[in-house]
Amino acid sequence: MIRTNSLLRFAGFLTLAAGTWGCGSQLPVAETSPPAVSVSHPLFREVVDYDDYEGRIAAPEIVEVRARVRGHLTKVNFQDGQLIKKGDPMFEIDARPYQASLDAAQAKQAAAEAALELAKKEYNRSASLARTGASSREELEVWMAKQSVAAADRQKALADVEQARLDLDFTKIAAPIDGKASRTQVTEGNLVNSTGETVLTTITSVDPMYVYFDVDERALLRYREQFRKGKPATASVKDLKIPMTVGLEGEKGFPHAGVIDFGDNRVNPSTGTIQIRGVLPNPDRILDAGMRARVRVPVSDPNKSLMVTERAIGTDQGRKFVYIVNNENVAERRDVDLGRLSDGLQVIQGGVKPEDWVVVNGIQRVRDGAKVERRPVPMPGAPAGTTNPKTENSGR
Repeated sequence: MIRTNSLLRFAGFLTLAAGTWGCGSQLPVAETSPPAVSVSHPLFREVVDYDDYEGRIAAPEIVEVRARVRGHLTKVNFQDGQLIKKGDPMFEIDARPYQASLDAAQAKQAAAEAALELAKKEYNRSASLARTGASSREELEVWMAKQSVAAADRQKALADVEQARLDLDFTKIAAPIDGKASRTQVTEGNLVNSTGETVLTTITSVDPMYVYFDVDERALLRYREQFRKGKPATASVKDLKIPMTVGLEGEKGFPHAGVIDFGDNRVNPSTGTIQIRGVLPNPDRILDAGMRARVRVPVSDPNKSLMVTERAIGTDQGRKFVYIVNNENVAERRDVDLGRLSDGLQVIQGGVKPEDWVVVNGIQRVRDGAKVERRPVPMPGAPAGTTNPKTENSGR
């Protein structure tokens, strides 16, 4: 009985409290301000579609400098890594043994010429005597044969002199091409062989340079179709003058321009690719053989396209979208069709218009249909000097 009364009194207390609270004023609810987001009009720029590849820089000419005669190295006439011209002296081998051989060969030549002169005189004398009957025909034939032997000995002596002169010339080793020398592999005082086993140094040409990269066969066919306009159907890849640009590790963009000048004569059946070569001028000697290169090849004519920063692109189950802020400052989601990246900006092929305000920063704070505070800014990532008339002429 006591427990029942207690419950009744507690229930009455709750009823009274509810009535009191219901008659009083309600507590105010704090309103949250809409999130501030950065917006910008899409850029409308002329762009070119590209294909990007990985390649390697190579030198058109690479020569291993080797000795052609045996001897002790007496002089090195260049510094490691030096730029040299064709014909510049590089190495010298002890020339004294070869000078002595040349002197001996020239002496043998003089003896052979004297023997030939004597054989000619004896033959002429025998011929005169044979005409008067004072000499036999057999004697005449003997001197004719001796004359032929003397002429052959002279010819051999001349060849020996030429070989000795060549060997003497080979003691001075000159640069066979223009280029950049590697380090010296053999130092002064060492014996070098004439078998070609010892590489003294290596020279690589420096201007122009090549870049090699692999292209799939579909892309190559597209390039041919794109750049063959107005040219014969039989025009080679070199004749098409397909442009390309190259960037090295650590460089921004693709600052080195060149043209494709060679395509291999077959497609690799295991990879479906073909090796392509481009040629690049290298007057500043920036490009070195073996460098890794980023290669860009244009695949379209210049065309006007809308572009936004990559940060404005959202992904939902594979679909790409952006947020647009309308005149009532309400965010609207728009699905978009993307093109290629160009200079760090994303090409938009459909879904937005030039006059749309696109959310370019803070899309994680935006919801479709939610109210936002619009703050116009220049398009992030736009190249220096790029302006958007719509953004300049629009207020907040």
